[in-house]
Amino acid sequence: MKCVGLISGGKDSCYNLMQCVAEGHDIVALANLKPKDKDELDSYMYQSVGHHIIDLYAEALDLPLYRREITGTSLSTDKYYMPTCKDEVEDLYELLKEVKTKENIEAVSVGAILSNYQRVRVENVCQRLGLVPLAYLWRRDQMELLDEMIQCKLTAVLIKVAAMGLKPKVHLGKTLEEMREYLHKMNEDFELNVCGEGGEYETFTLDCPLFKKKIVLDETELVLHSDDAFAPVGYLNLKKAHLEDKNMDTSLSQRDMLCNLPLKTSVTLCDELFPNKSEIKCVEGYQCDVLTSNDIVNESLQPIVQAYNTEDTSHLSIVVSNIVGVMKNKDDSVLDIAKQCMDTLKQSIIPLDMCSIVFINLYVRNMADFAEINSVYKTYFGINPAARVCVEANLPQNVLLMLDCYANNNDSIRDTMHVQGLSHWAPANIGPYSQCVKIGDSYFVAGQIGMVPANLSLIEGGIHTQARLSLQHVCSVLNVMCPGHVHDITYLVCYITHSMYISMAEKELEKESSSLNLLCEPLFVVVPCLPKNALIEWQVIARTNLPKPINGSKYLSCGMNETSSIVFKSELSELYSLTTTVKCCVEPVDNLSTTINLIESQIKEITFSNSNKEDDKNKQIPLIRVFYKADILNFTDLYEGLKSRIKIPFSIIPCTEVSPRKDLALYITFV
Repeated sequence: MKCVGLISGGKDSCYNLMQCVAEGHDIVALANLKPKDKDELDSYMYQSVGHHIIDLYAEALDLPLYRREITGTSLSTDKYYMPTCKDEVEDLYELLKEVKTKENIEAVSVGAILSNYQRVRVENVCQRLGLVPLAYLWRRDQMELLDEMIQCKLTAVLIKVAAMGLKPKVHLGKTLEEMREYLHKMNEDFELNVCGEGGEYETFTLDCPLFKKKIVLDETELVLHSDDAFAPVGYLNLKKAHLEDKNMDTSLSQRDMLCNLPLKTSVTLCDELFPNKSEIKCVEGYQCDVLTSNDIVNESLQPIVQAYNTEDTSHLSIVVSNIVGVMKNKDDSVLDIAKQCMDTLKQSIIPLDMCSIVFINLYVRNMADFAEINSVYKTYFGINPAARVCVEANLPQNVLLMLDCYANNNDSIRDTMHVQGLSHWAPANIGPYSQCVKIGDSYFVAGQIGMVPANLSLIEGGIHTQARLSLQHVCSVLNVMCPGHVHDITYLVCYITHSMYISMAEKELEKESSSLNLLCEPLFVVVPCLPKNALIEWQVIARTNLPKPINGSKYLSCGMNETSSIVFKSELSELYSLTTTVKCCVEPVDNLSTTINLIESQIKEITFSNSNKEDDKNKQIPLIRVFYKADILNFTDLYEGLKSRIKIPFSIIPCTEVSPRKDLALYITFV
């Protein structure tokens, strides 16, 4: 993509330019915001120290530079940014708008490493302008990143310090290479961020492999902002500098300039996942057996909605299931049916609105329709949309899609991760869903497949590489959302496209046991197709602050006795109010009525175990999902049977196969 480099003069914005080039993008222009009539501006967003010689920076790179004065201030300082008149973020919007008009750019290089404040605002501007944020330093290990910058021949000097252990008169003007050991020591002594992400220091880049000329400082002025005995603050006013030629072929392309440098790129991802190449298991690519459903559902299917108050009765939770997109006529379009389903969803959660939705499961009959469905879906959400899982299911012939969801309007306990920039961290959610939504102690992670974060392509290598990478994405998301916590997994469904992949998925899951503490038995569901033709997708709900399992039980689950009736472990009723999920299963039976009886007994046992009144409005109602083999049970018969007996939301999902026990035709999950 054609990219503009958003630069401050510092090491991070410069090194991200190198990362963009390494990933195949073309830097066609630079953009910078500068303070008006000041040496330094106290800004939440922008580094302004060193702005006097940014023109030389552009000349060194031999690229056009677009500059704009910062006229706004930090007015909107909330976690999530909304366009605000006279806010300094709007200066960035106007600057990038001009660059897009004149240079026809598609993307923006952003040097953010850790600051959610900056990331959210740059992403907001990019979204409004239809640009892709490229943030390849995002969430990188700072020690690794600092060493990599030095090894890749980036020369930057400290021009501001503001931290314990850093002294203006001693450390200003020193290069990163000269400061490396000292910064590592300060990290050990004072937990200083070695890349300066806590505001400890700022830098100015004098040279890097993309520079055709290097910058030489001729005259600087030391300015002491605060002479504090423990953490003095000072900066260098760069008063005079010049360019010098480098001993290099200036006709080289940007990519050729980076040859043989140890940059982290998507090309090296497989080596990072499998340091020992012999560990990679070559698994034959299996084609899923396609089960053609002969079911035809009637048009009278209605959503099942249940609302309940939380402890604070001013807050409301709503569970909705069974929103079914039925094709009534051959001429019905996918777009029209998708719109009907989304309108139904919007009406079903009243008095809540769409921004209250925490998680959505989207099942489609044909993944080829997904692009059209998604084009409608995304128009119903603004910032920080719900997390989502999307899979193809063996739906009846005239059902194009099916939805279920959980909504909660308690903003005080909600947190959302919606990272939209391409990076090396985890896949960007440029589309209309978030990586994770947290409600209280529950973390709803969006479905994760084996996408390469740097470019959103599917990783090569088949099921083994996809299984490891997609599970790594789950851990990456949870590590950011709840750092320092054990991730207690209370719901885990692994969607795969062939049962032969189950063993590989189980092995990769076991390898992550130190990061993911399973409190539920994983469920493996075989479906015809996944987004991007992936082979595996993980759906996870995690909890923090859970009590230890009772009686030493590893899983919160139900078992089967010899007569196929349901056996509930005694701790289930005690833990249900604390956990998000209990999973149990039903043996296949010939009689549909018997099957319905078994399902009903399980649901009642768990749902009402803590209440003598089934209509207790303050009791949390779960969303029940019934996964069943499409070639054994009938959608309409199963739906009608359950609807007549169960008064709480349920979804029935026909699939090719459900595991771990092949002799079981049906599994139930409680969320």
